[in-house]
Amino acid sequence: MRFVFRRPPILFALALIGAAPPPSTAISTLSPDSETRWVSFDLTPGNQIRFTMAVNGMPATAILDTGVSASVISRDFASVHRLHVQPRGHASAIGGNVAIGWAATQSIALGGLTRRGGGMIVTTLPAAATGTARAVDILIGHDLIDAYALEIDFEAKRFRLIKSGRLPFRGLSAPLSIAANQNVYVTEALLGGRRLAPMVVDTGDGSSITLSQESFRAARITGLPTTTTIAYGLAGALITDLAIVPSLAVGKLTASDVEIRVERRGGFSHEIGAAGRIGSGFLQQYRVLLDPIAGHIVFGPSSQTGKPPVRSTSGILVATEAARLRVLHVMRGSPAEVSGWRAGDLICAIDGTPVPADYSNSPISSWSVGSPGRVVLLSGCDGRERALTLGRFY
Repeated sequence: MRFVFRRPPILFALALIGAAPPPSTAISTLSPDSETRWVSFDLTPGNQIRFTMAVNGMPATAILDTGVSASVISRDFASVHRLHVQPRGHASAIGGNVAIGWAATQSIALGGLTRRGGGMIVTTLPAAATGTARAVDILIGHDLIDAYALEIDFEAKRFRLIKSGRLPFRGLSAPLSIAANQNVYVTEALLGGRRLAPMVVDTGDGSSITLSQESFRAARITGLPTTTTIAYGLAGALITDLAIVPSLAVGKLTASDVEIRVERRGGFSHEIGAAGRIGSGFLQQYRVLLDPIAGHIVFGPSSQTGKPPVRSTSGILVATEAARLRVLHVMRGSPAEVSGWRAGDLICAIDGTPVPADYSNSPISSWSVGSPGRVVLLSGCDGRERALTLGRFY
């Protein structure tokens, strides 16, 4: 199943509760040539940083995720490679709770970083959480990388780990630390003149900015057109409100027209004591340096800096299933809602063109964010045709 529409966000945040993993006896080293050891990545359909690394000498597909409180191995990977998994209780994930275990590892290799000994949390990593047909094997969290500076070059699709204190480019800075309670990267933001803290810096979250309901209300931003959207976490799907705010500041950086998702009451951010999250949808507008030891995050300019967010003009969020689209969510107040579209509806052709196997990478997929006023003819898999007039609704 592939999710389509601006790479709909996938949310991998995970907070450990219950039994903790055993104390680590791991020894990590950074190679002298670490600055040349760039790690190439691609962005998943869920907008996550995906790359290849090695665990116990075996290749593994990983997601760079500063929003998990400890690095994670999938149960499938542990089973295939015969890692002994010890039950360790449960963890709080976006969408609910998940069962976790712990497994010892012999070695981990990632760019210029090598770790000997130690272990990792084990849980189920569903394929739906990346928007692809194949699940990833690893989530790389702060516990493996926070002793170093992490530079992410989104334009070149590469990242590297370097010594803390290095400043390989100039930019605007914001404070950065590892939260003692959440064990994740945190900073602070300013919205409507209100300080929002802590804000989790979450590279595993494909969205832009997510706020708890309490934080958004405290900012007292009024008169914003809002709608709804869907996202997927380790524990399942969740619906959030969605709006575009005129400006938001993170340290010395002020960004305009920022997409904000607002969790429902008692959401994940509230549960872990955070004001919200800054996801990869926001970070990828910049060249980013995360250095918690030095105490800062640095935002450098890129060709994506200042570009306005892409808005849906249809209100239909879909996933591909073979040669058809399944409607996952109909956004509140959208042309699709007015036209009577519902989650679960199936689409087999767009303007007379059958849905191709590579739909998400084809030009035809841009119809859902087309120009307001355009009329799109959607053919249901039952043979019924329905015209949809696109429009701006948030």
